[in-house]
Amino acid sequence: MAEMHIQAKLVNLLKQDKIQLWNPPYTTEYNQAGQQPLQQLAVNYAPIVCFSVSEVASALESIRSQAVKRGMGNKTYRETFVATLELLLPKDGKKDVKKKNYLETKLDVLAQDIMARIAEQYGLKYIKLILNGKTLTPEKRLDEQDVKNNSKIMVLRVSEPERKKQMAEEEEKKKTQDQSVQRTQKGFQILSERDGTDDPATTPFLEIADQKGNPLKIPHSEKKALILAMGFHEKGRALMKRKQYDAALCHLLQADDQFGTCGSVLLSTVDNYAVLQLDIVWCYRALEALSCLDDGKQRLQRAEDCFLKCYGEQQQRLMQIKGNTGREEVLFLRLYLLQSLLAYLDGNEHQATQKLMRVEDLYGRLCLDPGKMTGLMGLGFSEQEARLGLRACHGNVDEAALHITHRRQEREEMKQRERERRRRRMEGLATLRELGYSKRDAARALHQADGDMDRAYGILLESTQAESAAVTNHNTELPIDQSKVEQLLYLGFEPEAAEAALRLTGGDVQGATQLLLDNQGVLPPELLSPSPPSSLSEEPSTSSESAGSGSQGEDPMDVDLVNEVLEDIPRHEEDYLDLTLEEESEVIAQMKSYLHKNCTSSS
Repeated sequence: MAEMHIQAKLVNLLKQDKIQLWNPPYTTEYNQAGQQPLQQLAVNYAPIVCFSVSEVASALESIRSQAVKRGMGNKTYRETFVATLELLLPKDGKKDVKKKNYLETKLDVLAQDIMARIAEQYGLKYIKLILNGKTLTPEKRLDEQDVKNNSKIMVLRVSEPERKKQMAEEEEKKKTQDQSVQRTQKGFQILSERDGTDDPATTPFLEIADQKGNPLKIPHSEKKALILAMGFHEKGRALMKRKQYDAALCHLLQADDQFGTCGSVLLSTVDNYAVLQLDIVWCYRALEALSCLDDGKQRLQRAEDCFLKCYGEQQQRLMQIKGNTGREEVLFLRLYLLQSLLAYLDGNEHQATQKLMRVEDLYGRLCLDPGKMTGLMGLGFSEQEARLGLRACHGNVDEAALHITHRRQEREEMKQRERERRRRRMEGLATLRELGYSKRDAARALHQADGDMDRAYGILLESTQAESAAVTNHNTELPIDQSKVEQLLYLGFEPEAAEAALRLTGGDVQGATQLLLDNQGVLPPELLSPSPPSSLSEEPSTSSESAGSGSQGEDPMDVDLVNEVLEDIPRHEEDYLDLTLEEESEVIAQMKSYLHKNCTSSS
């Protein structure tokens, strides 16, 4: 990290002084280093960047050699269309941590061909390739996925089979990561189809709530995408807790793709999208992939903008909703810490120091007295409740105990209201089915009526009357325009079929023509003699009529998938705010050591 910092500072100086290291006298005609001019430049710059002459000379040579290689690569690309890609390998896959790794390839090849070359050259069997935060699809060409000459490609290890295992076990482990992503997606797709009309004890479903825990009304199309996005995010967070950052990043990037399909208005009402951006950059840090500097900066900016919309400029909206801002401060601590880290890597020492000062101020307020934690836990509160309560109340034990008790009461009241709402819904569903409506239609009507049985019954009656009117209209012998019939006869259709098709389409010649073509000129009996309205039946339906509408007709595999993904959803709605700050303290100490070293060098 120190190497990136010094190089960033030197690059800024070289731009200011309009010095091009790839040209003479710094590079000879044979692309070798001009030792004396480079040494003199190192002597000039050392006191400015506050590093030793030898460190500056080494960094200048690294910048020079990279520039020469880039220039040669650009020339090669112009002449042969062979691109040079910079590979950001896993930290344990690098032979020389200071040396950059490159790969030359044409861009009209499949990504899987490049993956095979990387696997062979670097001994990384199972990998994914990430470009600007997006996973490259193996079956697509590089140029179709916006890969260009000089692109930086992050190589992410997916899984590594244990040695001395049978080939079958190795193949199984190879599939583990992709299967995990697929299973997560399938499980949350099933959950996204459920609307809560069934017994939650046997058919769990998900609701999206605001920061207070109140359910949000969201259009069905957006709700499905949002549930998938939040599901992938929760799975990624669960993997982060287990320090499985490779696998976590795969799921988090999937969540990012799903969030991209949601409306911007929706994303401004909840802080999930901002937290996701922080989590992705935190994984970059853990994987030492901060060479993805531009992508990291953009994600942190999106997170900051989203927090601003969601919480308010002075967090006044958050204060209005929750009554305090103490718990959310951990998110800003992580945001400022990552911003400090990226500023340092970008050579901006002043900004890195300013951000770190804000981090240390927050860290001092958010670090909790172990004695106070023990005291609250002694009162019967969980460790998580104690931590969140003390932060919400700025370390005041008595206020924290009252706050936790109040939050428990709020959650219990919310659960009771939800249970009562579901009870009324189940009763309404049973009543409507006794009246002869199918389970599917009754459930849909109740969903439209927000659980109000009388309104749902009205909706079903209107639907039934409309369908009955349609049947009556279809069976009524309306006069047919003979000129339209003749048009259809001219096209080769039989008179009887032509007249029937015109009746069914309300006299629309084009529609009637298409209807006849779709049925090879002969209309089926069910069109000629429509059945009674489908929303009513003589006996209640017993079949499985909607996706995820109960466990009786559900595929056991689907039940397993749902149970699997539900395990990763935390029981506490503020679990994402419950950071112990252990990892953060390590990064703070690391940043302080880097900045202190610079201060020592400058003095």
